[in-house]
Amino acid sequence: MAPLLVLASKSPRRASLLRGIRTDFEVLSVETEEAHDASLTPADLTVANARDKALAVSTLRPTSVVVGADTLVYIEGEPLGKPKNLDEAAAMLRRLSGRRHEVCTGVAITKGHVPLIEFAVVTEVWFLPLTEKTIASYHTRVNPLDKAGAYGIQESPELILDRIEGSWSNVVGLPMERLREELATLSPGDH
Repeated sequence: MAPLLVLASKSPRRASLLRGIRTDFEVLSVETEEAHDASLTPADLTVANARDKALAVSTLRPTSVVVGADTLVYIEGEPLGKPKNLDEAAAMLRRLSGRRHEVCTGVAITKGHVPLIEFAVVTEVWFLPLTEKTIASYHTRVNPLDKAGAYGIQESPELILDRIEGSWSNVVGLPMERLREELATLSPGDH
């Protein structure tokens, strides 16, 4: 019998965060085409991507509650996804250097291929001014290629982070405070 909760993500960071509140879940990821429509709001875009991920996994686990998530970094309203290479990763950190940006994570919870709950959480993040040496040092410690905005806040934050306002776990990739609340609203038989 399939587990009642499935995380539709291949992110080890999201799985680790979810383990903080639940141990009885399965991790299952299906490749989906992520939208990159700059005309959508950060919340609408990340929720749409999260929904696509959750619904794709729902077809494989129709009796399970499926949680999908999508995180993007936004600076001046422009989304920064995962960099294609190290040069693009360094360019992203240069752009974020000494500035404020937003991290938006959209979450979709589905069951039986039906969306149940959808929400987005935004956290404001300020970076320290970064030198070329700091950027190079950071990228020797942290693989930026699987991270929106080319950084992982949980890895060597002392090199890049000035401060944040909002959810730390949201910046990591799954807003646990809100997710815990939303999962609690589901009936016991759903999860």
